[in-house]
Amino acid sequence: MSGCSCLSMESRAGLAATPGALPYYVAFSQLLGLTVVAMTGAWLGLYRGGIAWEGALQFNVHPLCMVIGLIFLQGDALLVYRVFRNEAKRTTKVLHGLLHVFAFIIALVGLVAVFDYHRKKGYADLYSLHSWCGILVCILFFVQWLVGFSFFLFPGASFSLRGRYRPQHVFFGATIFLLSVGTALLGLKEALLFKLGAKYSTFGAEGVLGNVLGLLLVGFGGTVLYILRRSDWKRPPQAEEQALSMDFKTLTEGDSPSSQ
Repeated sequence: MSGCSCLSMESRAGLAATPGALPYYVAFSQLLGLTVVAMTGAWLGLYRGGIAWEGALQFNVHPLCMVIGLIFLQGDALLVYRVFRNEAKRTTKVLHGLLHVFAFIIALVGLVAVFDYHRKKGYADLYSLHSWCGILVCILFFVQWLVGFSFFLFPGASFSLRGRYRPQHVFFGATIFLLSVGTALLGLKEALLFKLGAKYSTFGAEGVLGNVLGLLLVGFGGTVLYILRRSDWKRPPQAEEQALSMDFKTLTEGDSPSSQ
């Protein structure tokens, strides 16, 4: 009985304490993100006729999918390492990668919808700044995921190579997310101006709702990036992870722990 008690105490001692303010910021980010998704759906339903794969409503699939995939799910994927602080590292990696996969698949549906809609209507493609930024985001997103999978989930990468690439992976992940938010703002502005024109300046209901949606996008992006920037909120390495990392480095590079 005493042995079980000691084991339980050791397990609790090995768990990293969650910073006091972190859960509140994470909860706030989720509230903002879900509100952004809900408000996007409300905007499309109230002022753009709803969503359908055929006809004039096919275009509306694009903004909804991009907001769900490249804004909300991508933001949540970046927060995985802050939220799951005591789970196994490989489990956290897999969840991080899967959320990015789901985000990319949903974004692809949005891309297919807008290109198919333009083709049917005879509209030009890829002439606006929004479209250029959007294609850049999708390319960078795919390359980032592919390289990240090769380095961190595929077993062939060496310990030192992972260590050297990790700062770049973190930087480009945050940069792609920031670019995604900026691209969404450009697309929202285009959509409002194309339909409302001069009426945009009259503070009509759709224009005001669109502006509020834009502010919420900024708020969600800023909150996610703030959580990521707090170095004291980073996921601390577990004792067994440090031991495995040292063993892996010794096996793959011939370094001994005593030489460090």
